[in-house]
Amino acid sequence: MAAAVTLVKKVWSIKKHIILVITPLSLLPIVFFMPPKEGRCLFVVLLMALYWCTEALPLAVTALLPIVLFPFLGILPSNKVCPQYFLDTNFLFLSGLIMAAAIEEWNLHRRIALKVLTLVGVKPARLILGMMITTAFLSMWLSNTASTAMMLPIANAILKSLFGEKDEPAEDNALNENIPAALQENGLHSVPNEMQLLTLNEDKYLTKKAEKSVEVHYDLKEEREHKNRIWKGFLISIPYSASIGGTATLTGTAPNLILLGQLKSFFPACDVVNFGSWFVFAFPLMLLFLILGWLWISLLYGAINLRCGNQKTSEIRSDAEAQAKAVIKEDYQRLGPIKFAEGSVFFFFCLFAILLFTRDPKFIPGWANLFKPGFTSDAVTGIAIVIILFFFPSEKPSFKWWFDLKAANTENKPLLSWKKAQDTVPWNIILLLGGGFAMAKGCEASGLSTWIGSRLHPLEGLSPALAVLLITILIASFTEFASNTATIIVFLPILSELAIRLNVNPLYLMIPGTVGCSYAFMLPVSTPPNSIAFSSGHLMVKDMARTGVIMNLMGVLLLSLAMNTWALSIFQLSTFPDWALSHSANATSLVPDGRNFTINTGL
Repeated sequence: MAAAVTLVKKVWSIKKHIILVITPLSLLPIVFFMPPKEGRCLFVVLLMALYWCTEALPLAVTALLPIVLFPFLGILPSNKVCPQYFLDTNFLFLSGLIMAAAIEEWNLHRRIALKVLTLVGVKPARLILGMMITTAFLSMWLSNTASTAMMLPIANAILKSLFGEKDEPAEDNALNENIPAALQENGLHSVPNEMQLLTLNEDKYLTKKAEKSVEVHYDLKEEREHKNRIWKGFLISIPYSASIGGTATLTGTAPNLILLGQLKSFFPACDVVNFGSWFVFAFPLMLLFLILGWLWISLLYGAINLRCGNQKTSEIRSDAEAQAKAVIKEDYQRLGPIKFAEGSVFFFFCLFAILLFTRDPKFIPGWANLFKPGFTSDAVTGIAIVIILFFFPSEKPSFKWWFDLKAANTENKPLLSWKKAQDTVPWNIILLLGGGFAMAKGCEASGLSTWIGSRLHPLEGLSPALAVLLITILIASFTEFASNTATIIVFLPILSELAIRLNVNPLYLMIPGTVGCSYAFMLPVSTPPNSIAFSSGHLMVKDMARTGVIMNLMGVLLLSLAMNTWALSIFQLSTFPDWALSHSANATSLVPDGRNFTINTGL
């Protein structure tokens, strides 16, 4: 077995080297058969897309390619490429990651999770709901991967208290051996001999005892199957709720921030998407999807049982639920009273969310109106709060210390140290975001976006509502096999141009594309949360496939519903916006093949 694994690793290593060499060579004809600048930019875009999909290079390393290739190929000078890696959007994401590090440092996530589980109860369906609510809430502010990694140990502890270890119990085998073969064949005895006639009464007693053993054996078997289903339902609900919860806030997942960054690149005057407006749109969608997902998982894995079980099974489950309740209560009590540091982190976390939400909520004046227009952004808010974490004391300060000259000069530990932040923050995601913004800038500067738009005119007769549905299905399917970040980086420029061709608000197509790439539920490789849950060893690919296909379908339909109802008023999607007119005007210029395209901006 070890030799086979080694062989597979060697083959994959050789395959990666082949991809690294062959991919650029196979894409070279694009440079010769397309307009010069657009062809060179498309070469870089496709090269990065293939490297991202195959992971021939680490994702963050592939994201650095524009720094080298854009200047060499004459697409963009380096002084315009490099700043894309440190836009204010990157710093907004960084502030969320640092806040997550502080929450993890003081175990605030564990206290929140155990408190929610205490409130919802210990019935399997309620526990799954509690796990999904907690994971989704954490994922709104932390990364999906971190939320899943934090919640899985808690779920495993609860599962073990409910069912014990997930190993096949040895008692069942012993029970099978103790049941007479005659009783296992419908309870029929052979013709009795003289000795058996003498012991007939004893045999009748043994028969009743064995029949009772068969009944107990059946109950145990049914309970074991129930346990296995619930165990799978628990584990699969965590990564799914992390992916769903991450869509509710701009900082919840990288694709949301990529949308914000690319909007600023393609449509600099667009200011309708910010933390507050996104939350008003995405939070109700997240709640609907979470509830429907919980119902589907609970029904599929038997947490909600529509059949009435027998009394013996009910007693077994009641005992297990009482034990689980005790474990949750014990774990919560073990955390002790809320510490000063925990309370402080929770306060700054709430302040972080409130200030982001109220900066410019659109439906009422925000606090940003107190400052010069255009000078404050969500990044300013996020970084201002997390800076405080590095000097605010983790222990309640004593005012007597300031006036006691004899008091020892002891250093007070802050809520978060830079070493902890440095070790915890996934810096590779910052580079990945930057690579996406650099790619978008190159597509705009080279004219590749306009060139792509000129090839989309056959789709101009497509109904906008149908376009939303098809785009969501396409991207949700594509992201099952590729990184959601890489997926949205590649598709957003195409969606913006398609919106111009369809004469609709670009957000009408770009938002469902962004949210849809987070709906990857069918495969372990689709997202890191799926991989983490699958690595526990209790899930099979077919479990994720049969659960995920319905989850994908529900996500696509709910997203289409949201885009055609409450999103219309939040983002003013029913009109073609003024901020898209300048980009639309670029499409009226002569494209390389000599045809002139004019966009009608009226709806």
